[in-house]
Amino acid sequence: MSNISDKPTLGFWGKLRRPFFVLAPMANVTDAAFRRIIATYGKPDVTYTQFVSADGLCSPGRKVLVRDLDYDERERPIVAQLFSSQPERMRQAASLVRELGFDGVDINMGCPDRNVEKQGAGAALIKTPSLALELIAAAQDGAQGLPVSVKTRIGYKENELDSWLPQLLSTKPAAIIVHARTRKEMSRVPARWDVVADAVRLAAGSGTLLIGNGDVESITQGKERVAQSGCDGVMLGRAIFGNPWLFSGREVTNVDERIRAMVEHATLFEELLGDIKPFHIMKKHFKSYLGTFPGVRDLRAELMRSSNAADVKRIIIAWKEIHTAATYE
Repeated sequence: MSNISDKPTLGFWGKLRRPFFVLAPMANVTDAAFRRIIATYGKPDVTYTQFVSADGLCSPGRKVLVRDLDYDERERPIVAQLFSSQPERMRQAASLVRELGFDGVDINMGCPDRNVEKQGAGAALIKTPSLALELIAAAQDGAQGLPVSVKTRIGYKENELDSWLPQLLSTKPAAIIVHARTRKEMSRVPARWDVVADAVRLAAGSGTLLIGNGDVESITQGKERVAQSGCDGVMLGRAIFGNPWLFSGREVTNVDERIRAMVEHATLFEELLGDIKPFHIMKKHFKSYLGTFPGVRDLRAELMRSSNAADVKRIIIAWKEIHTAATYE
């Protein structure tokens, strides 16, 4: 019979009610400002930071980069996602994550960004499984008891789940998040949730939680995917754009409420990140918040010319002076 050391260290993951719903890490999207807004309007069961370079956290540029790991207590349980191809750097960064008080560490083994892959990290690790296993072991060593998870894809150019997933499972991670596409497919094809069901079968009895990811637009749809695949939880990503209410299950169709959240988001972005990140990063959210409500086309165009949160507030006030609620609800 297996002893306790033969099972994954689950930490907070083992205390979650199933199915659970997780906020995906997205570069220049799920930053400290947006995560705080999400925690206010629709807190997920688990929050992830955007991915952060473990190599960078071990470099002289650490002081700025560590700002991507800022979080608010309301976001707990919160997981820091790291990427690297250097086991020693991963060990050091995981140790830092523990010191910063995070609830878990995640290793990105699915990002298709070319700059990340050139470093041998992200999805490139699917092609070097022995290195991937070294990185997990290094993170587990550095995390010193914090649960370590892995986010990956079903393969690089084709579905390699039958060989790839058992190798990951051999390291006993707390959870594996399976983005149900290959690296080659990017997000150009529908997510293959039948393959998530295959992953669940492969992980059965391992003690590692299996989380599905891809093309989930709502909590209701997420529950359907759980029923379809048998996974323990679902990670939602792109559906959060302009919709910090996503994890609450609410559908907010009142434009005034959406505008208030947008202004709060812009203000927080400037307060928390304005000294290290350009305001144009915030602008990607404007269209998502405003959607296609009648009468907002000119407002969106004007907001794209804003330079700071004060501009956003001024533009909103001016727009509201010439629009009544009846014209845009």
